[in-house]
Amino acid sequence: MKPALGPRDLARPYVAAFVSRFLQMLQYRTAALAGFATQCWWGGIKVMVFAAFYSGSAIAGAASSMSLAQAITYTWLAQGLLVLMPWLGDPEVAQAARTGAVAYDRLRPVDAYALWFARTAGWIAARLLPRVALMAAFAAVALPLVGLGDWAWQLPANALAGAAFLLSVVLGLLLSTAMVMLLNVATTAALNERGIQAVATPVVIVFSGNLLPLALLPDAWQTALLVQPLAGLFDIPARLYFGQLSGAHALGALGLQCFWIVALVAFGRVAMGRTMRSLQVQGG
Repeated sequence: MKPALGPRDLARPYVAAFVSRFLQMLQYRTAALAGFATQCWWGGIKVMVFAAFYSGSAIAGAASSMSLAQAITYTWLAQGLLVLMPWLGDPEVAQAARTGAVAYDRLRPVDAYALWFARTAGWIAARLLPRVALMAAFAAVALPLVGLGDWAWQLPANALAGAAFLLSVVLGLLLSTAMVMLLNVATTAALNERGIQAVATPVVIVFSGNLLPLALLPDAWQTALLVQPLAGLFDIPARLYFGQLSGAHALGALGLQCFWIVALVAFGRVAMGRTMRSLQVQGG
């Protein structure tokens, strides 16, 4: 009789899938640099828009929920964390769905959802880390050195806010992966990701806070905006960074992220199970 497998043995294939995908994506340095340059360009434009917006005395009261310095830092954070936005499915899954190679994952002696989740998390993490590092070097270090300190990435409100932000970003990565998994399942069912991405992109951009800080939207909308799942990708981490959520409110925000991770993973597993049961491989 074979001995029972321990937690480490059970997790090994998924850890290997994450690490291999992470290392594979790190090889695309030119893509990371191109993405960084593009994000700097758009970040600069958004900073100038915010500077013009806040300079108008008529909107001073409306903008009181976030200072100009916070809005600028919010912009650089948004550019650095841009790859957390789940408007694209995993291209590896999309290709497997088109070619029929997705059938191989059903034959592997592992949980297909967990395997895809690990691969997708590695894909996102490998694109996230270099761009965050480059954006921090540019916006937090280089800009003050050239005399543009007012347009620079500012430090978090305090050490506790910084720690909460880092934890929230990790949860945001898991939340983003859970959402991308829904796109992966939809792509597998439709065999084409273009229409799905076209619908997802504007929704994600607006409700994640990437286009405009959710704190600047009407006060009557704030509760609904904060509890919806897309806020956990960026707006909640940013509020923690600025100290706008602290104490019990910070714990509640982190708990909300955890809730949506569990809920979306559970929904994704059910959706994937139904899709796989009715899957018809091309050419078969």
